[in-house]
Order: sequence, then structure tokens, then C-alpha cells
Amino acid sequence: MQQRMTVSRLANLGAEKIYSGFQSYHQQFVAVTRRAAERFIRRDLEGFRADAKKRLDLYQQWVDQIEADIRELLQDRLNEDLVWASMKAVYSGRIVTRTDWELAETFFNSITRRIFTTVGVDPSVEFADTDFDSPPFPPDSPIFRTFDVQNDLLHTVTAILHDLPFQAALHDLQSDARRITGKIGAILAPVSQLRFEFLEPIFYHEKGAYKIGRISGSRGYTPIVIALQHDSDSIFVDALLLDESSVSILFSFTRSYFHVLVDCPHDLVQFIKSILPRKPIAEIYNAIGYNKHGKTELYRSILYHTATCGTEQFQIARGKPGLVMVVFSMPNNELVFKLIRDHFHNPKSTTRQAVKEQYDYVFRHHRAGRLVEAQSFEYLEFDRCWFSDELLEELLSETSRTVHIGKNNVVMRLAYVQRCVTPLDIYLQEADDAAAREVVLDYGRAIKDLAMSNIFPGDMLLKNFGVTRHKRVVFYDFDELCPLVNCNFRKMPPARDDMDELSAEPWFFVGESDVFPEEFERFLGLSEKLHRTFRSCHADLFDATFWQQTQKRIASELPASILPYGLSWRLDPDRHDTGN
Repeated sequence: MQQRMTVSRLANLGAEKIYSGFQSYHQQFVAVTRRAAERFIRRDLEGFRADAKKRLDLYQQWVDQIEADIRELLQDRLNEDLVWASMKAVYSGRIVTRTDWELAETFFNSITRRIFTTVGVDPSVEFADTDFDSPPFPPDSPIFRTFDVQNDLLHTVTAILHDLPFQAALHDLQSDARRITGKIGAILAPVSQLRFEFLEPIFYHEKGAYKIGRISGSRGYTPIVIALQHDSDSIFVDALLLDESSVSILFSFTRSYFHVLVDCPHDLVQFIKSILPRKPIAEIYNAIGYNKHGKTELYRSILYHTATCGTEQFQIARGKPGLVMVVFSMPNNELVFKLIRDHFHNPKSTTRQAVKEQYDYVFRHHRAGRLVEAQSFEYLEFDRCWFSDELLEELLSETSRTVHIGKNNVVMRLAYVQRCVTPLDIYLQEADDAAAREVVLDYGRAIKDLAMSNIFPGDMLLKNFGVTRHKRVVFYDFDELCPLVNCNFRKMPPARDDMDELSAEPWFFVGESDVFPEEFERFLGLSEKLHRTFRSCHADLFDATFWQQTQKRIASELPASILPYGLSWRLDPDRHDTGN
């Protein structure tokens, strides 16, 4: 009976199954996201974190289910191109009325790539490019609300705060409005010519809620973000962000995703792009929780960038070669590609599977603005012209289990793609004294932020950290990373005699999980001047007490105090840290 079905019948049934799966996934995604507002108002941080993990798992669950359904439906016609090309056409017609059509296209692609394990891209059976350049059916109402300033900025700001869904719960709305008004007036003038445009949905993350907008004036668009926090008994406006750099950091590729309800993701992404023009579209989709479509946008940008061979080629990334990964970068692009080596150099003793599990762990963990997000790609294909003979030789000798080098192409079975950052050791060599001091201090803050989010880097050498264009230090070498609570931080036992002092081996038992913070200082690799700078603010990192106290805080489920913006943007810089 299966073979008597026409191509048209199979295509309609298959398209409907995939569309039904996407609908079910999307409904559950929205249901989980919707809870964020109530979690924020009720100060339910534990519930928010549980929802964040649940939401990350939904996509995989539904792709698994629909893949199984499609295999059962098509059976021996599973790989019939005509069926899939027809199914794609039917599916495209089915999603034309949706304002989130791009997410639906990505869901279809996820199924086809599971079935075909496609090398490169096959436009006949997947949406290599979108079928729609803009929403085929625009939303019924604008995605933002407009507030015109005439002669009373305070009145306008008060109206904006009254527009919050939880304005009644604000501790002191009038006081917050006055502080916001003063900050805007001090930075932007003349205020009477300004117009505010704020996105309708609120962006939730951990203990924070963010109202995202832009100020339209004679200088064009200026970003504006009203950052709200809560403490044990109140909700209050904690900060006002009024520059591109600070808002870009809020939407960083080193942060976990916002929970934000939106009917038309395309319009929301375009709004954010208008205030963050340097932020890649892929990263904006990631930031609002649609990481699978963010991956699609990233893939398309890679295809576009490598469509035509030129004089430039991929090159080994700057920095010391990794013992676990071969890393190369794309010319004139802010991406690096990381491939797992066939064999790991001493002293690394990890496994290929363990490395993959580490990357998955980071994906699911609260990244606290310090862990670089990595997208994994299977069967990436490039024209061979992009690779120098030197790089091809490196890939052939070090990654033959992962890379196939053909006459005209290079195929990678698994590659991790990350944003390019400057290795910290290189940055410090090239920076002037003031910039180096600033970054070294942030290096210490990065280690502490990771610790408070239950991450121990394992190897804290400078080469494993990077510096973003915003001069923030981030961590990108995950092979020795582990939960902080799994470590046993100890003080070094005193030497018993001179023989102990001179011994190359420890004179005491060292367990597998033992860590001695006093040793960190020996391996920092900082110049004497920068070492003093680091020690002036972060000497506690060399004491087991800091790490033990942080472990106790984590065990007590006390939220980490990690704000996604600088103290200078807070309305009350003296307020105690509320955490985020």
C-alpha cells in the first residue's frame, strides 16, 4: 500500500507531519517562555533556570519525534529526491501565513539533514536560503510603542514605566522616573526633540528584566535599555544603558538566552539590528532563544562569504596551537573553526567524546557573559581553493578522522564555529600599558564570574582566554572545564624539611580532584608590573578560602552577583549587588 501512494500524496502527508511537529514544538517553546514574567515577579530564580534547561531540550525532542514519524511514513522511499522536493514545496505553502516562517524553515531543514546527512547544502530538499525575504504576512500591529517627548521628559519617562506589565510592583516608580530622566538629560540634548520607541515584549534573564528601545533624534538612533532587578522584597530600575557598546554586551555571544515572547521574530531582530548594527543577525536570533535559526543564519553567512574564491585563504588562528583542537580562521570575518585532533598531545588525557560533551555542557550552562558560545556543524563543505597547502597538511596530519580532502573540496564531519577573539597573551603583548592593566583586572573578574556560575576553567593560562572588541575577557578552551563544586580546593601543606622544599614531586598525597590555588600565581605568565596589578585586586584567587566560600554559596543556592553591565550605568552605584 505504501508503494501505491503517489508522490503528491506522500509529499502532502510528510509536509503536514513536519508542520504539525513544528507547531507542537513552538507551542511548548512559547508556553515555557511565557512563564518568565511570572517567575520574575515572584522572584523564582530556580524555576527560571529549570525552564531555561527545559526550553533548550525541546527542539531536539521534537526533531527526534518527527524524524521517526517521517521514516515510518516514507519507508523505502525515504531518500527519494522527488518526494522531498515536493514536500518542501508543499511545506513552503503551508508556512506562508506564519509571521515566524524563518523558524519553520529551519525546523524543516533539521529533519532533512537528519535523513540525508547532507554534505554541504542541497537546495532541492532544504531551505538553503529563505523562500521569503520579509514576513509574507506582516504582524497586525507594530512590534514597538512610540512615546513622543514634547516639553516634559519626566512625564514621558513616567508613562514608559507605567507601560511595564509589572509597574504596580515597582518599589518607587516616581523616584526611578526622576533618576532615568536625569541620566537621559545629562547625556542627550535637546530632549524636547526626542522620540522613544520601545519594543512591546519584555526580555527576561535570570533575576533581570529588560525593556529594550531606541531614541530617535537628530543623531539618528540611540539605544536605550531600562534594566530592572529584584531583591528580597521589591522590583526596581537598576540601570539605564544608553550606548551601543553596553547594549551589545547585554546581547553578547557569551551569555545565555533571553526569554522573550514575540510573534514576529524577524521584525524584533531587525529592530535590535537598528541599534546594534555590528551585531550579526545570527547572534541576535541566538540571544532571543532561537539558537537553531541563529545557526541557520550563521551557516548562510559562511556560505555567502565563501561563495567565490579569492586571493585570501583560511589561516591558522593566532595564538599558541591547542593540544586538543586545530583552530583556523576565516579571512575578513570574525569566525574561527575548531576541529578535534585525532590524537591529543601530552599532557592532555581526554577523549574525543569527552570534548564533545564539554561543548554540550557549556551550551546548557549559565554562561555568565564569560563563556564563548560555539555552534557545532556537521559535514561542512568548502572549495579547496580556500585552503593553503600548509593548512591542508596540518588538517591531514592532525584531523584525518574529521576532515576529508578531495580533489576540489574539503569536507569536515564535525566543526565548532565560534566568534573570533584576541588571545589574552597576544593582547597583553600588543596593548599599551593602560589597556593591558584594564584587561588584566577583567581577567580576574572573568575567573570570579565563572566561579560564581559554578565553572572552574581547569587551566587558567592566558592563552585559554580571549579579549572581545569590547575589551572583555572571555574563556574559550573547554576541555578541562568542570563544575566548581566537583573540585577539592586545598591549602598547600607546609614542607617538613629542606628535602621537601627542593623536591620536584609533592611530598603529600594529591587526589584527582585536588586543586591548590597557591600554585595559580606561578603559572599566570604575567609581567612583573601586570602581576602586581592583578594581585592588587585579585589576590584572593590564590587562596583556597575564596574558592571554598564560593562553593558554599553555590551549595546554598544563593544567586551569583553577576551584572551584565558596568557600575557606571546603575542609577544607584552604591546599591548592593543584586545578581543576575
